[in-house]
Amino acid sequence: MSERMMNNWENFKPSKTLWFWSCAGTAALTMIIGFTAGGWVTGGTATEQAQASTKQAVAQLAANICTNRFNAAPDASAKLAALKETDSWKRDTFIEEGGWVTFADTQKPVAGAAELCASQLLAADTATPVKGV
Repeated sequence: MSERMMNNWENFKPSKTLWFWSCAGTAALTMIIGFTAGGWVTGGTATEQAQASTKQAVAQLAANICTNRFNAAPDASAKLAALKETDSWKRDTFIEEGGWVTFADTQKPVAGAAELCASQLLAADTATPVKGV
């Protein structure tokens, strides 16, 4: 029986139609697996992800600078107490109005940085003045 199967396999000559549909099916299956489980994305999605990641990185950097600027202020302890007393949904506005997330040559604060800055300040729970700044 195995000899007969080997002969059948050796004598098998696929048609052009079979070749076409085999290739088309394999390509479709590869794309389906790639986009669903393989982590593939379209160029547009990759661009959106890169832009979102860039904005998040800029906001994180600005929040770190904000935290240092906040702590370097002479009245940092009083400002921290005021920040703690502020309602949670108004803390980003408190930080923005203080000017700690608005940098030179910009009209507006860095988007998303105020909320991160407030979170970092409250997590540290103490304002330590930075000497020499």
